[in-house]
Amino acid sequence: MPSRIAGALALLLLPLPAVAQQAVPVPLVEPLPADVETIDGIVNAWYEVISGPAGQPRDWGRDATLYREPIFFSIVETDEAGRPAIRTVTKQEYVDRTDRWLVEHGFVERELHRETRIFGAIAHVWSTYEWNEQSGGSGRGINSIQLFHDGERWWITHATWDDEREGVSIPAEYLP
Repeated sequence: MPSRIAGALALLLLPLPAVAQQAVPVPLVEPLPADVETIDGIVNAWYEVISGPAGQPRDWGRDATLYREPIFFSIVETDEAGRPAIRTVTKQEYVDRTDRWLVEHGFVERELHRETRIFGAIAHVWSTYEWNEQSGGSGRGINSIQLFHDGERWWITHATWDDEREGVSIPAEYLP
């Protein structure tokens, strides 16, 4: 995430484990102004909450403040024949499936490059990332993040991601 990400998201980066875990409680907290006032702030927070060493619980309360409900994540995977397939999960399903793995294994995802397009109250962020597991696994991919500004703050409304794999490499224009 697992599989950015989840990450992961699956994590934002990796495929989700096949067996869902028991519902992970997500506390209700107020958003940090620095997390939601700008696109930079919300994207940085999105990467921060998924990342951490083994043994460190993720701050799912902070994470929940980034999204306008209902929120869904679409994760590109490959089927048995190697063809692209997509799985869409709710935010809670993602948390339930990845929380234990993230805490047990340690996972860090960081942004390498970003392209942002804004029109009116909407924005699209194309964010290239790399991820590392504490056990040594690593990879890269691209997050497609859709955002909405309600006049007061930014909200993530949907995210889709795909990892590099055989036959699918990140083009040079999406790298630093």
